Amino acid sequence: MNRSIRKVAVIGSGVMGSRIACHFAGIGVQVLLLDIVPPALTDAEKTKGLTVESKQVRNRIVNDALQATLKSKPSAVYTKAVAKNIQTGNIDDDLNKIADCDWIIEVVIERLDIKQQLFAKVEQYRKPGTLITSNTSGIPIHLMSEGRSEDFQQNFCGTHFFNPPRYLRLLEVIPGPKTKPEVLDFLMDYGDRFLGKTTVLCKDTPAFIANRVGVFGFMAVFKAMQQLGLNVDDVDALTGTIFGRPKSATFRTGDVVGLDTLVHVAKELPKNVPNDEAKDIFKMPPFLEKMLENKWLGDKTGQGFYKKVKGEKGKSDILTLNIETMEYQPKVKSKFATIDAAKQVDDLPQRLKTLYNGSDKAGEFYKLFHHLLFAYVSNRIPEISDELYKIDDALKAGFGWEIGAFESWDALGVKKTLEKMKAAGVEVAAWVPQMLETGFTTFYKTENGQRKYYDVRTQSYQPIPGTGAFILLEHMNEKVVWKNAACKLYDIGDDVVALRWNTKMNSIGGEVLEGVQKSIAIAEEKYKGLILANGGANFSAGANVGLIFMFAAEQEYDELDFAIRQFQATTMRLRYSSIPVVVAPHGLTLGGGCEMCLHADAVYAAAESYIGLVEVGIGVIPGGGGTKEMIVRASDRNIKEDIEVNYLQQLFINVGTAKVSTSAHEAFENFVLRPGIDHISINPDRRIADAKRNILATWERGYTQPVQRTDIKVQGRGGLGGLMAGIHGMWRGNYITDYDKFVAEKLAHVMCGGDLSAPTLVSEQYLLDLEREAFLSLCGQRKTLERIQSILTTGKPLRN
Repeated sequence: MNRSIRKVAVIGSGVMGSRIACHFAGIGVQVLLLDIVPPALTDAEKTKGLTVESKQVRNRIVNDALQATLKSKPSAVYTKAVAKNIQTGNIDDDLNKIADCDWIIEVVIERLDIKQQLFAKVEQYRKPGTLITSNTSGIPIHLMSEGRSEDFQQNFCGTHFFNPPRYLRLLEVIPGPKTKPEVLDFLMDYGDRFLGKTTVLCKDTPAFIANRVGVFGFMAVFKAMQQLGLNVDDVDALTGTIFGRPKSATFRTGDVVGLDTLVHVAKELPKNVPNDEAKDIFKMPPFLEKMLENKWLGDKTGQGFYKKVKGEKGKSDILTLNIETMEYQPKVKSKFATIDAAKQVDDLPQRLKTLYNGSDKAGEFYKLFHHLLFAYVSNRIPEISDELYKIDDALKAGFGWEIGAFESWDALGVKKTLEKMKAAGVEVAAWVPQMLETGFTTFYKTENGQRKYYDVRTQSYQPIPGTGAFILLEHMNEKVVWKNAACKLYDIGDDVVALRWNTKMNSIGGEVLEGVQKSIAIAEEKYKGLILANGGANFSAGANVGLIFMFAAEQEYDELDFAIRQFQATTMRLRYSSIPVVVAPHGLTLGGGCEMCLHADAVYAAAESYIGLVEVGIGVIPGGGGTKEMIVRASDRNIKEDIEVNYLQQLFINVGTAKVSTSAHEAFENFVLRPGIDHISINPDRRIADAKRNILATWERGYTQPVQRTDIKVQGRGGLGGLMAGIHGMWRGNYITDYDKFVAEKLAHVMCGGDLSAPTLVSEQYLLDLEREAFLSLCGQRKTLERIQSILTTGKPLRN
């Protein structure tokens, strides 16, 4: 059956349901979002004279839920415009509309009886062959479809999204006893390619994979905390980004998710899996029981492990719960020598070694936690998964771990860690020492660019299924054709090369610029095209501002001028090379990273790309060709649409306010990405492969090196007057500081082409010279140096 998904019904508009609806709407699918009819009128509805039969009343629950989701932060949608793809209704009046849907997703309360009642109603209207799935987080799939027709059961399974579904990439697919294999294949593929998910095929076991191990991880932290006498602040200092977990660490995450949700899963698991060897760890510590009793559930009740209060002068302060006294106290910055040492190590696997081998209480914590985790995951094979990579995939995509459990074990050394676990009295599953005895020393290995995992059933390394469509540069070290201290150039096959650099926040300095120029030269000589793409959390946070600060503070203006010229020359090489160059960004793509995108032949951006020219925030203007490129785009659009000043003003506002697109979709609205030329890869793991296909197609059509432009229309004083008036209005209204005004005027001068009496055609080089001169003059200002220093020391811009 050749399925396509044109319309989806989501039944249940709570926190998960409305966000799932928004995610589908964001990829262009039409969505029918339904919920129950309210049991009674509100006072406001009575005042308006409405009745229980009024449509406004009957759809109140679903409409209120959707509006709350659309207003939520971080945003549940790529752009606000996608809301038009969602139609709302109620189950009593509109359930018949599901007959037009290709996929029906149930997202109602976690009660088996209510789900079964709903499915009985759904079957009255669902057309045969339609996908029907449940977003349950733990109710056995086989129980939900009991009593339903054969066709219903063959097209039914679990599809467990994680909240928020836009940002957490895990989609667990759980088959029922009669689910057709082709249904599972379709959902696994659709989730990957269209929804951007890491799809994991699970067994129908309690809590499936991610929650089973992820919640154990929380409980193991609680155990280690109590055993070592640590407090809430200590634990969140130990369990955040320093060891590859989300910034919210343990207790802040608990407050966001809701303590009741965490406790519900933790309490249910021992009941449903009485033979779990670690069931004692799931017992509720006294402080959790007390918090439940007090209804201190986290953000939803205003307090949990943390509590926000108004301090002196109305400023908000964060208090931390003392789990011994159950009273809130001022937050205290924890200090551990092991953490200080680990902060000096950028590479996460190497950093884990530093943490694990620490000799202070932090080191004890990491040993105890990892020993408990490793023992637990080893015993979940084959209970919850036959393949160990699924556990790692689920933890990374569902809980935001940067490194999976078995990957962590590899990083620390399986054999060495096992010896320490044995000495500590921690037992692992028998298959782990057997694996070592037969000569397999790691859970993962890479051969010829293909990542493999140790398969317990066959006792051999097997390719990870489904990853053939992904090009992951970090696993292709044997394919390196050139490198320097910061960069590696990889041959990714079919005569295409890809450049990756690895610096702090993937910032761009001299070695990266050298790497880009060298890669273009190599590609022009031997290959069909070049891709710029990075690993880690971000594509690039921009130019190395530390270097800029050093040159400017020491008044090394010749060096600074050389550095800016080198940056401009590099972005111009991206634009004017004899081979197609495609940039594949993800995450933060700021300043210089954005400028590289602006000069590429095409961009394949991950949906979660946050792109913008942010230089004015540190008191300069974009100096690597970014300002010039905005002028070029204004000129091209002006010639076509004759809206010269309005479009120029919009681009000026975007650059002058350091506007960052909150998604790749929004980057099109902000004129950073170009319709018909640039593209979005919903699944970030596919962006390099997508970029490679673009290069090969461009090469086959015949690629001709572009010629530098000399026909760029700038507005001169006529355009400058309008921009200056806008700047003055912002300044008079106290929206910008005196120095903001000064920087904005410099930007306006450049974007209008300088002091020209009339609109004039100029060259790219003319604009680059203007841009560079303005950048250098601003670097010599004291307030610019103060802003850069603030970024370097606090990570925050200074508004001076």
